[in-house]
Amino acid sequence: MVTTSDTADKVENLLNNGLRNLWYPVVPSWRLTEEPLGITRLNTNIVIWRDKDNIVHALEDRCPHRGARLSQGWNLGDRLACWYHGIEINGEGVVKNVPATDKISIEGKKCINSFPVKELHGAIFLYFGDEAHPEPCTMELPEELTSSDYSNFLCTAMWKCNYRYAIDNVMDPMHGAYLHAKSHSMAKGDKTASMKIRETNQGLVFEKDGQRDVNFDWVEIGNTGTCWMRLSIPYRENAGPGGVFFIVGFATPIDENHTQVFFWRIRKVSGWQRNVWRFMYRNRLEALHWAVLEQDRLVLEAMQGNARDQEILYEHDMGLSRVRRDMKKAAERQLSELAGVAT
Repeated sequence: MVTTSDTADKVENLLNNGLRNLWYPVVPSWRLTEEPLGITRLNTNIVIWRDKDNIVHALEDRCPHRGARLSQGWNLGDRLACWYHGIEINGEGVVKNVPATDKISIEGKKCINSFPVKELHGAIFLYFGDEAHPEPCTMELPEELTSSDYSNFLCTAMWKCNYRYAIDNVMDPMHGAYLHAKSHSMAKGDKTASMKIRETNQGLVFEKDGQRDVNFDWVEIGNTGTCWMRLSIPYRENAGPGGVFFIVGFATPIDENHTQVFFWRIRKVSGWQRNVWRFMYRNRLEALHWAVLEQDRLVLEAMQGNARDQEILYEHDMGLSRVRRDMKKAAERQLSELAGVAT
């Protein structure tokens, strides 16, 4: 008999390890060299590699023979070879060769799972489907990433916290006026504000009422086949041309206690202004951005793992509370659909 407690535990487990049927960025493109790369994302061990045509593949990081990590093996150009016994597996998870014997039935068979892959804007995205939705959905990214009117730099880091805390942090504009008050971009504006939620076709905007482009004044979260967050913060006047800078962010679960965050720092610039901003970013602004990100990391990593269970929330937390409810509903829906497949 399945109890209410059992269902709640399954929902919480799914939420803690990452909702399925979405695309997630998993590593920046520069991390991939000729060697297979082993990573853990959504509590799943994965090996990522480039073939001889520079196409990226992703597989379960285990050999179907004895479970050795394929990421410890060799890239043969069109397949990986396991270090343990030399078994060769292509990018679809099909065993192509078992060199130790010709009397084995697994050659030509798909024996491990593969992941749909997209390489976009300097990052590798993987689709994590469940049994009810194995085929990848369409993914749309915000205009600030896809339009040539904008220029961006990708920043990524590993935080020792659950990814849901990273999402909460971005969905909390008010912390900018306090935690980041001495930063290069969030020193101005009121320290008291009324907040409101505005619905969009893709999700919602959580914003301060009556203040815009002064501090961290608004944030948007959207689900367009991938879960992204978008915000803008003003630069100081000496930060060069281009006005406010935008951030498009993602929080990708590693496991229940670790998160890979991706933040594209973006500015709407063209021509000589683009060149000036990119020069200033690399030589002056990048370190300031990292300092702000480090403040977020220090606060989140110092929280107790059960901090959510002891919260006393108020008006400024409406945005993150709404996102939490929406994520819980999505987890319940996914588990219900999986139960239908099982029956």
